Amino acid sequence: MGQVDLHVHSTASDGRLSPIEVIREAAGRGLVYIALADHDSVDGIAAAKAAAQSLPQLTVIPGIEISTDIPQGEVHILGYFIDYTDPQLLAKLEDFKKSRLRRAQAMVAKLEGLGVHIAWQRVLELAGTSTIGRPHIAQAMLEKGCVPSFKEAFDEYLGHGKPAYVEREKMLPAEAVAIIVKARGLPVLAHPLTSEDPEGLILELKPAGLVGMEAYYSDYTAEEVEGLVALAQKHDLIATGGSDFHGIEPDEETAIGGADVPLEAAERLIALAKEREPNLIL
Repeated sequence: MGQVDLHVHSTASDGRLSPIEVIREAAGRGLVYIALADHDSVDGIAAAKAAAQSLPQLTVIPGIEISTDIPQGEVHILGYFIDYTDPQLLAKLEDFKKSRLRRAQAMVAKLEGLGVHIAWQRVLELAGTSTIGRPHIAQAMLEKGCVPSFKEAFDEYLGHGKPAYVEREKMLPAEAVAIIVKARGLPVLAHPLTSEDPEGLILELKPAGLVGMEAYYSDYTAEEVEGLVALAQKHDLIATGGSDFHGIEPDEETAIGGADVPLEAAERLIALAKEREPNLIL
């Protein structure tokens, strides 16, 4: 179990634990650095930072994970040390939220056409005040017995190219990098092995402002981690990582702190953030 986790989700997007519960869990596991990186949302950051004020051993790094599209599927871009009060960023995220709502409605309608009946009202209840996403639909399906597991909801219905999948309003990875840079953040390529050509993405995104890539991620093998660390070094990127914890299926997921991310990953991000923003207060 490591002391760093730079990729954790909360109820501000599609996680099971509230931001305060995430912080308590991280503290209980002895973490030193944690980044709350909810999907297209910064709504949980203030609560997480407030919860950590009485925990001097734990530093909360404000983050976000932005979903983007390439012809072969999806690419996610993490942003660290963003100004989560920036009006332009908040306006853009509000647009994302509306887009996700429309997409979720279309997916529920597709499921209905496939004979999978779930109530839209229940999906809204599961999402609560958070940014709605496919996991909320999957939860509703699981709850009603439409699928035997959360994973099967994606494998059979909601995953890319599956019968109930609906494309998001398109955003390119370079656009997400630009949004993060505008919000004075540090862009990092998330779980790069979901892409067919991680190095090609790096070559495209580094000129736009990419500073890091995840290498120590969830269930990556030792060989995969080693290869990604070498790739990061080759392109002068910070090798970061995290559990990508959602808490939806705790028995199946990597726990908070379980990706064994080295302290150096957080320390290098912090050093770069302070270099760019000398008055940065953690």
